[in-house]
Amino acid sequence: MTVRTRIAPSPTGDPHVGTAYVALFNYCFAKKHGGQFVLRIEDTDQKRSTSASEQMIFDALRWVGLEWDEGPDVGGPHGPYRQSERSELYAKHTAELVEKGHAFHCFCSTERLAALRQEQRSSGSSVTGYDGLCMSLSKDEVAERLAKGESHVIRMVVPREGECVFQDVLRGEIRIPWTQVDMQVLMKSDGLPTYHLANVVDDHHMEITHVMRGEEWINSAPKHQLLYEYFGWDMPVLCHLPLLRNPDKSKLSKRKNPTSLWWYREMGYLPEGLLNYLGHMAWTMPDERDLFTLEEMVDAFKIEKIALGGPVFDVPKLSSLNARWLREQLDPEQFIDRLVDWRLNREFLSKLVPLVQQRVQRFTDLIDLTDYMLTHLVEVDAETLQSGREAEEVMRDLYFAVQRFTALDEWNKESIEGVIRVLCEHSGLKMRVFVKPFYLAMSGKPSALPLFDSMEILGRDITRDRINHAIATLGGLGKKKLKKLDKELAALAVLAESE
Repeated sequence: MTVRTRIAPSPTGDPHVGTAYVALFNYCFAKKHGGQFVLRIEDTDQKRSTSASEQMIFDALRWVGLEWDEGPDVGGPHGPYRQSERSELYAKHTAELVEKGHAFHCFCSTERLAALRQEQRSSGSSVTGYDGLCMSLSKDEVAERLAKGESHVIRMVVPREGECVFQDVLRGEIRIPWTQVDMQVLMKSDGLPTYHLANVVDDHHMEITHVMRGEEWINSAPKHQLLYEYFGWDMPVLCHLPLLRNPDKSKLSKRKNPTSLWWYREMGYLPEGLLNYLGHMAWTMPDERDLFTLEEMVDAFKIEKIALGGPVFDVPKLSSLNARWLREQLDPEQFIDRLVDWRLNREFLSKLVPLVQQRVQRFTDLIDLTDYMLTHLVEVDAETLQSGREAEEVMRDLYFAVQRFTALDEWNKESIEGVIRVLCEHSGLKMRVFVKPFYLAMSGKPSALPLFDSMEILGRDITRDRINHAIATLGGLGKKKLKKLDKELAALAVLAESE
């Protein structure tokens, strides 16, 4: 059997460090066994998926040193490799499930489903999820309602008795009662498949032999196993990798840790060091050495040696390992080359020079003008940040900006300025007063290079880091205050949409 593994990220934002973590183990297993590593793009969320985010996935994975044998940009015999281009295949297999009685049309409204969930929570019922109401509709009733154009989804039939039993490479036998498995929506009302249907159909047609994914997907395995049985297909071998965690053992999240691969690139980490550290998260070399290359990991890799537990992604430890790569693995010439690639390259300078060229008399002036563009956080005191305003008022504006920046589909000075202008109008302040804390948070100086251009060049992650650092300098926001601010921000978003 030829081993084939895959990763299937969604192009809905910055590429996540967790994507590289899962990709690394899939890559190592495939290459260790002379197989293929496949990249598939799960872009059925058409509202959030963008071509720019897709390209960032390609660029980020290649930056850390991972290449794929088949994918949207390299082709292959099992394409297309974007789910949005495989609609006919999903529609065909969904119709097959309905015809065989393994799936059904569901016309229940969102209001009924919400009421059902509330009733189940209130009663403490052990049976959760959809109650199967529309399974009782006759074929004639279904046909009549479809002819009327009633909105509907297609759900899979799930047993209500017994339990699902499946095997995991690392965990052995896993049992989950069918009462804990919802009658999953397979085809949404917009005609697009959910992850669960597309995942199974694609893995089968792309001849994936091993599925290595995060342990958060364990509870979805019964749905997938059932679909394989309904279609009469062999299920791939499952291996659920331990979840990356913050130092406090919570799930790795951008609220507590930098999660974007671009943050690590912009901060000057070596891709080899980052990949080396990700390998450490759930696996060790046979000789237990700390530093190893991707090629060395492939040579020594054994899937059964992946350790369970909650691997803690600790940025200081990553920094320490990265320091060893910089000092021990690079000679001076290589160090210079990497430094040039990081910040002294034409691409970066071409963004910076238009902002500074008319402001300098000597090249040495560049240091004072741009020093804050080459570091992570900048220091500023609370009194200067406030500039005569109340600390809570300033923190509110800064917090709103962080949340709005996080939600932006594209990161450029136009979209950044749009966020600031909306928030400025909401505050009732003049623009020059409103933006002063942002200038200080970005540069640590009362005057600096143009704000929105600076933010664009610094990038979304460092911009958010600096604003969050400014909020902490002002005393920080407690849980109660955050909850109140989130409600105010939600109301502001609704108001903006209505306009």
